[in-house]
Amino acid sequence: MEDIFEETKQIINKYKIRANKNLGQNFLINKEVVENIVKSSQITKEDMVIEIGPGLGTLTKYLIEMSGHVLCVELDPKMVHILNDRFSKYNNFEIINEDILKIDLNKIIKQKKGKDNIKKVKIVANLPYYITTPIIMKLLEEKLEIESITVMIQKEVADRLIETPGGKNTGAITHTVYYYCQSEKIMEVPNTSFIPEPEVTSEVIKMNIRNKPAVEIDEPKVMFMIIKSAFMQRRKTLINALTNTKVFASKKEGIEIFKKLNLDENIRAENLTIHDFANIAKLICK
Repeated sequence: MEDIFEETKQIINKYKIRANKNLGQNFLINKEVVENIVKSSQITKEDMVIEIGPGLGTLTKYLIEMSGHVLCVELDPKMVHILNDRFSKYNNFEIINEDILKIDLNKIIKQKKGKDNIKKVKIVANLPYYITTPIIMKLLEEKLEIESITVMIQKEVADRLIETPGGKNTGAITHTVYYYCQSEKIMEVPNTSFIPEPEVTSEVIKMNIRNKPAVEIDEPKVMFMIIKSAFMQRRKTLINALTNTKVFASKKEGIEIFKKLNLDENIRAENLTIHDFANIAKLICK
């Protein structure tokens, strides 16, 4: 921990910078956490790593050593300057000064795979907590040619992402992640692992992209629309929630569908599996 902490202080002093709260910047200073992130992402020299929000480059340094190519996507021009200063001499380092939510990752990945000797692409990042969900949704919904996503995020959000649908931490996004990925918790990270210290505990998770989705369904968009509608009114019974949001034409239709699927009329959204939602979607599409 000591060497990363000292290195971080030196960089902060050298460039006279402060963490930008608006960009959710907290600088990681715990070497054990960095090593665990790198180890769990299982990077090889045949991999390209896309690092989102690299900041001062604490994690970047390790990724450059382990992978064939590192592509950093960083919004803050000050950080881009620091990263170029630190790593531009490496021939496997590249940086884009852009908003991750606005760039065409599919195009970038295809270009890199076509030009360089890259076999697999992996996402590794200490994500800004204030836009974790939009970033994860983008990475999954754009169906990128990636093998895995290893990220450090707020523990409360992480637990929801890697929950098995129907478990106590289930939310709408739980189903999305489960549909696309097999997920696991790597480690919890105390707030003392950063400067400045965030107010929350963090967690490193890994999401391995499935070869095929968790359920077979012709209209996944319908299923996800139903899931979203269900969790918008999660305090209500599922039938009432889906009737109120016009998924069901009437409560009577909802009761008929639930009878066909042997679902309790009083069940709530968080108690359903992804297969239950898929079956509701199939009947609605009929």
